[in-house]
Amino acid sequence: MNLFHPRLLKAAGAIAILLSSASAGPLEETFARMDRAATGFKGVKADLAHVHHTAVLNEDDPESGSFVMKRAKANDIRVLFDITKPDPKQYAFDGHQLEEYLPRAQTVQIYEAGKYKSLVEEFMLLGFGTTSKELLAHYQVLFGGPESIENEKATRLELIPKSPDLAAHLTRVELWISDTLGVPVQQKFYQQGGDYNRFTYTSLMINPNISDSAVKPNYPKGVKREYPLK
Repeated sequence: MNLFHPRLLKAAGAIAILLSSASAGPLEETFARMDRAATGFKGVKADLAHVHHTAVLNEDDPESGSFVMKRAKANDIRVLFDITKPDPKQYAFDGHQLEEYLPRAQTVQIYEAGKYKSLVEEFMLLGFGTTSKELLAHYQVLFGGPESIENEKATRLELIPKSPDLAAHLTRVELWISDTLGVPVQQKFYQQGGDYNRFTYTSLMINPNISDSAVKPNYPKGVKREYPLK
């Protein structure tokens, strides 16, 4: 039999196309869910579980609280992480600076976003209001398959940063995109050396009515402000 017979080549080509379509299908479906969720995205509220993993010690540092994000417009993003356990603290981002409030020390540490504003926003928005086109512009996207997170059916995506600047901060990212909501129910950010931060979101509310005060920390009178990078 001639392996290079035109009919065999045509059949092989058809099989290759079918296999390619079959493998790309689930990824395209996930992209479509993300694109639908990104249309008109204005904000999100959720309960939060965060774990920082230190690879060299093989230790996990867990904490929990709540997460609120408001996106009034494309370039107006405000976020508040309110950690309640085990040590209360808050992280707030108003589009210009990142603030870490330590209640026990009655101190707010303030970091100007400056030239890193777009990088900070990309980390915080990753998967929330992000279109597939935006995702593919910055990452190589690999299909990880179906998984369940806290009883929520999801699809895992693995992201490899394309730019050296981004890769200097992240070696890769994993997103678990809800099969019903089209937003992450879990994110995992890997750093150089194997450390990672994992954020798990439950009781998600998409596009609720979020006031400006809901994403603005309310510090007590007399709180001390520090600027560690100045």
